[in-house]
Amino acid sequence: MRILIVTDAWEPQVNGVVRTLRSVRAELEAAGHAVRILSPDQYGSLPCPTYPEIRLAVARSRTIGREIDAFLPDAIHLATEGPLCLAARRWCLRTGIPFTTAYHTHFPDYVAQRTGIPAAWIWPYIRWFHGPAQAVLVSTRSVREQLRAHGIAQVRPWGRGVDLANFTPDAPPPEMFAHLPRPIQLYVGRVAVEKNIEAFLSSGHPGSKVVVGDGPARAALERAYPDAHFLGPLSGRALAGAYAGADVFTFPSRTDTFGLVMIEALACGAPVAAYPVTGPVDIVTPETGALAETLEEAIAQALSRDRGRCADYGASFTWAASARQFLEGLYPFSPDALPLAA
Repeated sequence: MRILIVTDAWEPQVNGVVRTLRSVRAELEAAGHAVRILSPDQYGSLPCPTYPEIRLAVARSRTIGREIDAFLPDAIHLATEGPLCLAARRWCLRTGIPFTTAYHTHFPDYVAQRTGIPAAWIWPYIRWFHGPAQAVLVSTRSVREQLRAHGIAQVRPWGRGVDLANFTPDAPPPEMFAHLPRPIQLYVGRVAVEKNIEAFLSSGHPGSKVVVGDGPARAALERAYPDAHFLGPLSGRALAGAYAGADVFTFPSRTDTFGLVMIEALACGAPVAAYPVTGPVDIVTPETGALAETLEEAIAQALSRDRGRCADYGASFTWAASARQFLEGLYPFSPDALPLAA
């Protein structure tokens, strides 16, 4: 199958959407499918307000249409709700070509965190954007139920996976971990306001707090919490070592729909402490972590979990299974239906 994916999130961004698309593309191509990514780096772009690291593509729907016609896809997937996917959406609707979408982030809550605009004001846009899609691919049951409650009924499951070649319990931890007071409590991800990292750094459980990642809030958090350890971005085996060397992985976000870092941590044997919100409620089990209204309580409970059971559970999430679900959620059409983009 020839699959065209349009996304407003792509390299050099480092986030769950980019990692998911890269991993699924690799699985699809290994299985013999042809995959084309249309991303902001291929067009002129502007910095995103309040988040300049993210570039917003400036492209007309006619330009996107020419790219689609040139590739002759069997299926089109719009991965995000940004301007590039909006242009592709307009072209698909104008030409009658079916498409699928995905809901990767609690977009209304994300916008509310960054701008102060009430989340309720954003939901009409979400319904409008996803409404014409043949299917909306969603990672967890609780988020699918939330979308149905907001009037988006055509949801389909699309789970996530772990790179099990890298993320294993025997990954060597950073040398500095040997000198830190235990328990080591770890956060991995974007260092940004919507991730609620301050709730983790201000939690009262004794031990050491370690942050892996980068983002616009890092400098302010380093100043506010000088006792925390900020390691910057890590990847591959180095990231796996941070997971494996931590006593507990803490996930303070309340706006993620899944939380890819949680299953990576679990695959490395680290139990997860989080709030009982969408994402964690679908992933964390009583045997592999703890959910509580305070992170102190969740951390204290998660520290007693068996690391072997955590690793076994984390290893059950594979990118091969994720790619199969992605394929099952697509809506193929005949390339003969494609018009020539005028």
